[in-house]
Amino acid sequence: MSVTVKNVTRYFGKQKALDDVSFSIDSGEIVGFLGPNGAGKSTMMKIITGYLPAGKGEVSVCGIPVKEYSLELRKRIGYLPEHNPLYLDMYVREYLNMVGGIYKISDIKQKTEEIIERTGLTLEAHKKIGALSKGYRQRVGLAQALIPDPDVLILDEPTTGLDPNQILEVRNLITEIGKDKTIMLSTHIMQEVEAICERVIIINKGKIVADESAGDLSSAGAGAEVIITVEFDKSADLRSMKEIDGITGIEGNGKNKFVITSEPGKDIRPDIFRFAVDNGLVLLGVSREERDLESVFHDLTMKQ
Repeated sequence: MSVTVKNVTRYFGKQKALDDVSFSIDSGEIVGFLGPNGAGKSTMMKIITGYLPAGKGEVSVCGIPVKEYSLELRKRIGYLPEHNPLYLDMYVREYLNMVGGIYKISDIKQKTEEIIERTGLTLEAHKKIGALSKGYRQRVGLAQALIPDPDVLILDEPTTGLDPNQILEVRNLITEIGKDKTIMLSTHIMQEVEAICERVIIINKGKIVADESAGDLSSAGAGAEVIITVEFDKSADLRSMKEIDGITGIEGNGKNKFVITSEPGKDIRPDIFRFAVDNGLVLLGVSREERDLESVFHDLTMKQ
């Protein structure tokens, strides 16, 4: 595992920011870490990177316990904080060389040029950071996170405040970087998660409320009933249809059309096909309602 979090609880005074949080991230995964403001996202990321101690629980990165080997750990992690603190009066190349020096990289200049090219900063490298657009400043933030060639990247709101074109540029860059890195990404932009992330962890009020693949989370509706609309060529026996295993409710929506709800995670479409064949019916249409990630997120965080 690249990241392992076990039973982490963290207080700020009397306020419980994290409540017995546990999850793990495999090597090479791109994971979206989602939650409303104040849910505990940034706190969890700061604990993983060693910037904050966990009150209770254990965290390890690449098998290294954060509590015992914080400095060693930081060589393995690239971190882009939410507000991307940069030295605006420094030139891009100068700043990245300085970061490389902090990490004691042997061939700093060569490494800096490689990172500048990889992050699309070649034409901007001679400029002061303060003269760059916000999109290019985010690229500089990603570049400094990549300087030590980390195994794990922690990105906290990497596209906040960017325009649509800049968001697309940074999104493509993260996708490219993710081909050989483990990435934990926090964002409020659901389209970004759907485009980039293989898996989604949702936290609300300091607790993990969902941890699934992005596709499963949307299609299964995070534990919600599955809704299927079925249309036959002629009337069907409603009572017989209700006997299909997994169906929790049926409503007529026209003479030969029905809206069926089934148990969470249960795909009853093969059973509907068999029912049609057994009863001499022709299926004119079967459609399964898909819920987008934004709807699932709203349900999970607003119902709590």
